[in-house]
Amino acid sequence: MHFSIQSPLENDTILLLPLQDTDFDALYATASDPNIWEQHPNKDRWKKEVFRVFFDGAIQSGGAFKIVDKTTAQVIGSTRFYDYNEGENSIFIGYTFYATSCWGKGINRGVKTMMLDYIFWFVETVHFHIGSENKRSQIAIVRLGAEKVGEQEVAYFGEPVKLNYCYRITREGWRIFNLKA
Repeated sequence: MHFSIQSPLENDTILLLPLQDTDFDALYATASDPNIWEQHPNKDRWKKEVFRVFFDGAIQSGGAFKIVDKTTAQVIGSTRFYDYNEGENSIFIGYTFYATSCWGKGINRGVKTMMLDYIFWFVETVHFHIGSENKRSQIAIVRLGAEKVGEQEVAYFGEPVKLNYCYRITREGWRIFNLKA
C-alpha cells in the first residue's frame, strides 16, 4: 500500500509539518531545555551536538514532523512515523517531545489523535517504544488506549542501546477507544 508518512496534519490548534533541514535552529530552541529529557533514556539530548545526531536521524527517517502551535507559529516539538512493516501492516509512532510549556495541556493527546486517525487508514497496528524510565510518556500512551506488550533494547539513531517498553494500539482498539471517549 502506498501512503505518505509525512503528510501534513492539523487540528484547531496544532500543525504537523514535515521536518526540513532548515528547521534545526527552531527545533533546537525547544529541545535545549534539559527538563524535557529528564525521564528520557538519552538525558543529554538537550546538548546541541547530541541533539544534532537526533535531528539528523529524524531527517533521514523520512517520517519526522515539527509540531507547530497555530496560535503563536512557534515550533513546540517533534514526532515521527517510522519503521513501517508492510508484511505486518504496522508502523511506529515515536521520538516525540514537547516544550515543557505544553505539558499537561492536551497537546500530546491532540497530536497522537491526528496521527492515529490518519495512519489507521493504511495500517492495522501502531507500535510505540517508550523509555523504561519515562513514566510521563507511559501514562500518556495508556490514556490513549495503548497496551503494554513487552520490553525491548532499542538503539536510537546514533545513540546507545536503552531499555524501552513496547506498547501497541490496533485499528479496532482505536475505534473502540474513540467510541468510549
